[in-house]
Amino acid sequence: MVLKVGDLELETTAEGFLRNAADWNQQVAEALARQNGIEISAAHWEILLFIRDYYRQYQHLPNARMFAAAIKKTLGEDKAQSRYLQKLFPDGPLKYASKLAGLPKPPTCL
Repeated sequence: MVLKVGDLELETTAEGFLRNAADWNQQVAEALARQNGIEISAAHWEILLFIRDYYRQYQHLPNARMFAAAIKKTLGEDKAQSRYLQKLFPDGPLKYASKLAGLPKPPTCL
Protein backbone atom coordinates (compact mmCIF):
# COMPACT_ATOMS: atom_id res chain seq x y z
CA MET A 1 0.00 0.00 0.00
CA VAL A 2 1.01 3.62 -0.43
CA LEU A 3 0.52 6.67 1.80
CA LYS A 4 0.53 9.97 -0.06
CA VAL A 5 1.96 12.92 1.88
CA GLY A 6 2.34 15.98 -0.28
CA ASP A 7 4.42 14.92 -3.27
CA LEU A 8 5.74 11.82 -1.49
CA GLU A 9 4.44 8.30 -1.84
CA LEU A 10 5.46 6.23 1.16
CA GLU A 11 5.23 2.47 1.25
CA THR A 12 3.09 0.95 4.01
CA THR A 13 2.08 -2.52 5.09
CA ALA A 14 -1.42 -3.81 4.40
CA GLU A 15 -2.38 -2.55 7.89
CA GLY A 16 -1.04 0.95 7.22
CA PHE A 17 2.26 0.84 9.13
CA LEU A 18 5.21 2.58 7.46
CA ARG A 19 7.68 0.15 5.95
CA ASN A 20 10.55 2.59 6.58
CA ALA A 21 10.54 4.40 9.94
CA ALA A 22 13.02 6.92 8.52
CA ASP A 23 10.22 8.27 6.29
CA TRP A 24 8.38 9.56 9.37
CA ASN A 25 7.89 13.23 10.17
CA GLN A 26 5.10 15.42 11.55
CA GLN A 27 3.22 15.54 8.23
CA VAL A 28 3.40 11.76 7.90
CA ALA A 29 2.06 11.33 11.44
CA GLU A 30 -0.82 13.67 10.67
CA ALA A 31 -1.62 11.79 7.45
CA LEU A 32 -1.56 8.45 9.28
CA ALA A 33 -3.80 9.92 11.99
CA ARG A 34 -6.32 11.17 9.42
CA GLN A 35 -6.40 7.70 7.84
CA ASN A 36 -7.24 6.29 11.27
CA GLY A 37 -9.81 8.90 12.30
CA ILE A 38 -7.58 10.55 14.91
CA GLU A 39 -6.97 14.26 15.29
CA ILE A 40 -3.52 14.68 16.81
CA SER A 41 -3.34 16.87 19.90
CA ALA A 42 -0.42 17.86 22.12
CA ALA A 43 -1.24 14.82 24.28
CA HIS A 44 -0.88 12.54 21.24
CA TRP A 45 2.44 14.12 20.29
CA GLU A 46 3.78 13.49 23.78
CA ILE A 47 3.04 9.77 23.48
CA LEU A 48 4.22 9.55 19.84
CA LEU A 49 7.55 11.19 20.61
CA PHE A 50 7.88 9.06 23.74
CA ILE A 51 7.41 5.77 21.85
CA ARG A 52 9.78 6.85 19.07
CA ASP A 53 12.41 7.65 21.69
CA TYR A 54 11.78 4.29 23.41
CA TYR A 55 12.19 2.45 20.11
CA ARG A 56 15.36 4.36 19.23
CA GLN A 57 16.83 3.63 22.65
CA TYR A 58 15.89 -0.07 23.00
CA GLN A 59 15.52 -1.13 19.32
CA HIS A 60 12.21 -2.90 20.02
CA LEU A 61 8.64 -2.10 20.91
CA PRO A 62 7.35 -2.91 24.38
CA ASN A 63 4.33 -5.03 25.16
CA ALA A 64 1.32 -3.17 26.59
CA ARG A 65 2.40 -3.55 30.23
CA MET A 66 5.96 -2.41 29.53
CA PHE A 67 4.55 0.50 27.48
CA ALA A 68 2.44 1.69 30.43
CA ALA A 69 5.30 1.17 32.89
CA ALA A 70 7.73 3.14 30.73
CA ILE A 71 5.21 5.97 30.30
CA LYS A 72 4.64 6.03 34.06
CA LYS A 73 8.36 6.27 34.73
CA THR A 74 8.93 9.01 32.15
CA LEU A 75 5.69 10.99 31.84
CA GLY A 76 3.94 10.22 35.11
CA GLU A 77 1.27 7.92 36.46
CA ASP A 78 -1.69 9.88 35.06
CA LYS A 79 -0.49 9.45 31.47
CA ALA A 80 0.16 5.74 31.94
CA GLN A 81 -3.41 4.95 32.94
CA SER A 82 -5.32 2.83 30.45
CA ARG A 83 -8.28 5.25 30.38
CA TYR A 84 -6.02 8.12 29.37
CA LEU A 85 -4.31 6.08 26.65
CA GLN A 86 -7.62 4.61 25.38
CA LYS A 87 -9.03 8.12 25.07
CA LEU A 88 -6.11 9.09 22.83
CA PHE A 89 -5.99 5.83 20.86
CA PRO A 90 -9.43 4.16 21.19
CA ASP A 91 -8.64 1.18 18.97
CA GLY A 92 -5.50 0.20 20.88
CA PRO A 93 -2.95 2.53 22.49
CA LEU A 94 0.22 0.56 21.75
CA LYS A 95 -0.78 -0.40 18.22
CA TYR A 96 -1.95 3.04 17.13
CA ALA A 97 0.77 4.98 18.95
CA SER A 98 3.30 2.80 17.12
CA LYS A 99 1.50 3.24 13.79
CA LEU A 100 1.20 7.02 14.03
CA ALA A 101 4.81 7.24 15.24
CA GLY A 102 5.94 5.51 12.04
CA LEU A 103 7.15 2.40 13.84
CA PRO A 104 6.55 -1.27 13.03
CA LYS A 105 3.49 -3.09 14.29
CA PRO A 106 4.20 -4.34 17.82
CA PRO A 107 4.58 -8.12 17.80
CA THR A 108 2.10 -8.45 20.68
CA CYS A 109 -0.73 -6.69 18.79
CA LEU A 110 -3.30 -8.55 16.74
